[in-house]
Amino acid sequence: MTNGATGKIDFNADIGESFAGYELGLDSEIVKYITSANIATGFHAGDPDWMAKTVALAVDNSVGIGAHPAYPDLAGFGRRNMDLTPAEVHNAVTYQVGALAAFAPNRKLQHVKPHGALYNTAVRDAGVAEAIVLAVKAFDPNLIHVVLAGSQWEQIARSHGVRVARECYADRAVTAEGTLVPRSQPGAVVHDPDEVVARSLKLATEGKVTAVDGTEIDFSADSICLHGDTAGAVELAAVVRGSLESAGVAITPMNELVAGG
Repeated sequence: MTNGATGKIDFNADIGESFAGYELGLDSEIVKYITSANIATGFHAGDPDWMAKTVALAVDNSVGIGAHPAYPDLAGFGRRNMDLTPAEVHNAVTYQVGALAAFAPNRKLQHVKPHGALYNTAVRDAGVAEAIVLAVKAFDPNLIHVVLAGSQWEQIARSHGVRVARECYADRAVTAEGTLVPRSQPGAVVHDPDEVVARSLKLATEGKVTAVDGTEIDFSADSICLHGDTAGAVELAAVVRGSLESAGVAITPMNELVAGG
């Protein structure tokens, strides 16, 4: 069973995805309900000013700070795949992690979680996954690697002896193979609050999730992600957290859940 079955799970969200004069998401509200923040690092969203502001917001709310690196794709919000070599992926991740760390207290981050297409490619492409893992490990071997639970990416990360947080999603549908349903397909994002709550409880307390084809699969995880830029995200975060706590699950920073800190 999951860490949730022992009464603890991390709750993370992607924030800091505003750019210049354009504000996206309700970061100052959703940060009240999470324990770990994945902060955009300028390649899909975010910029130096928003990075500084979002790090300060996380610090003020005692939320773990994580880098959210992406493919260099501002126009596509990092959701379009790019044919980068492993060396280019390594360098892009290093650049972005270093940029966010420069704003963090004592230049230290808690974790790294890739964004969008880079995340999804790492799930299915071993070369990209290894490039990400090696870049993060080289930057700081104590950083936590947030990976899709049960993926080959998780296996690759563990083979390099790094700290790993297995992630699942409260509001994203998964296939029977345990991968995320592409956003281009209907039903990829779960909008029904009751369903999101039910999925979160099953993930946290049973280590299982119902796939799009109706099958129930094992999905042991250390952290649940809820997107902060979807409609009603703040209210949903409050309801999900409240439901988990009512079920006896303690929302706990991943740094306290993952060995090796």
